Amino acid sequence: MVILKEIIENIKSIEFIGDDTTIINDIIQLDKTNKRSDVIYWCNDKNMDLLSSCETGTIICSDKIKETDYIKRNCNYIIVENPRAVFAQVLKDFFMPENEISAISQKASIHPSVKIGENVFVGDFTVIEKNCVIGDNTYIGYNNTILAKTVIGNAVKIGNNNTIGGIGFGYEKDENGNYEVLPHIGNVLICDKVEIGNNTCIDRAVLGSTVLHENVKVDNLVHIAHGVTIGENSLIIAHAMIGGSTKIGKNVWVAPGALIINKVKVEDDSLIGMGAVVVKRVEKKTIVAGNPARFLRDIS
Repeated sequence: MVILKEIIENIKSIEFIGDDTTIINDIIQLDKTNKRSDVIYWCNDKNMDLLSSCETGTIICSDKIKETDYIKRNCNYIIVENPRAVFAQVLKDFFMPENEISAISQKASIHPSVKIGENVFVGDFTVIEKNCVIGDNTYIGYNNTILAKTVIGNAVKIGNNNTIGGIGFGYEKDENGNYEVLPHIGNVLICDKVEIGNNTCIDRAVLGSTVLHENVKVDNLVHIAHGVTIGENSLIIAHAMIGGSTKIGKNVWVAPGALIINKVKVEDDSLIGMGAVVVKRVEKKTIVAGNPARFLRDIS
């Protein structure tokens, strides 16, 4: 339970219309049939017409609401520049259950050489091999395998069923024409504030490090191959595959199902479209899509 005034004081709003003494007990998605006055939800400009049917509750929206006749007496309106971002902030600050911290499961298997910082959570059946480093305030969920020499920074969040630091798919033919595995003696470096979902695989480098820089976000079911570097604040979405030694810049969006061949460079602020097959360099601030991926337009 929270008083609406506390929420308003915690965010950057343009204007408020309504009763700031309203008690808020729940946060919900936009529902034009909602009958509860103790809930808060958000609306983007595209769905503004749905607010014509909303008769109660607290709504986070843009100032375009003032250009309509949808403002109702029994609703509260928090008017902001970016409703989605403010909704996410409210969700995080007031309604997200806190992860249990500073709890190392007795069912986890952690090598004695592992260095673990303060306020770290490690879930059941997670394995952390020798010479790994885990930073402060990091959350590692259940049934993960973190292999030798992996370095994980501060405030990192790792979901469940991930494998980090395994050997990549690298082979060379011997004198008889048979494939032999190429030794991988590098590691994985995960920098501060990185978030990794579930069922994702991140391979160690052959030499050096596979690196996820600060604030990178990786979705579920992603494969990041050996020697990849991903720049700050980039997002890698579900079912993406990043080939070995690929260099991805800062603020890059890799959409669901995208495939990027090995040793490609993806420049800063670019966007890889859904299902794209990238086989050559992607220039800065461009959008590419298709198979093979082709330039669509610049990002202004």
